[in-house]
Amino acid sequence: MRKTTLAVAGLILLSFILSIYFYSQVPERMATHWNSQGEVNGYMSKLWGLFFTPVVITGIATLFLVIPRIDPKKENIEKFRKYYDGFVILFILFMVAVHLQILLWNVGIQISPNKVLPAGTGLLFYYIGILIENADRNWFVGIRTPWTLSSDRVWKKTNRLGGKLFKLAGIVAIFGTFFTKLAVFFIVIPVLLVAGFTVVYSYLEYQKELKENGPQIKL
Repeated sequence: MRKTTLAVAGLILLSFILSIYFYSQVPERMATHWNSQGEVNGYMSKLWGLFFTPVVITGIATLFLVIPRIDPKKENIEKFRKYYDGFVILFILFMVAVHLQILLWNVGIQISPNKVLPAGTGLLFYYIGILIENADRNWFVGIRTPWTLSSDRVWKKTNRLGGKLFKLAGIVAIFGTFFTKLAVFFIVIPVLLVAGFTVVYSYLEYQKELKENGPQIKL
């Protein structure tokens, strides 16, 4: 088995072990959701509160592990597989950390998600930048627009630039840790700006390519 699969399986197992360990310590009605101000605004029953996140982690991990096998251009994913595998492990680790934060909150160790999420999300965004900078054209990973998927040149230019912008968005998100009441804005706004800009950029680059070389669609 691949080392990544073993690492992911270990993290999934850890999430279930944590739930079992805290089973007798959490209340029958668990806090499981917080608003943008870091205030609890959602609850689940004990069983769902303990095991919902591990089940979600299992589903997401399975999807991540299957993607390299089902992508029509899976040979391209293999070219940057080490970056992809690194992202999978980092993302699942982040999810386990979120799960632990929920469990700790419900046993009285109330660490605000507005401190955990900006730091964790910022690191994820930064690594996504590294991932897409190194990604070759495929159908699942990277900045995928009709124009990047139609041209290797547009793909490379858009994802190289997008990678740098995602790194910047990650740094901005981390600063949200110090402004807990505004943390959600430090996370969401930079990513929306990056997404909007890269879509427009890929379109303009594709139009430039059409003018220079004529249509060269590669599916």
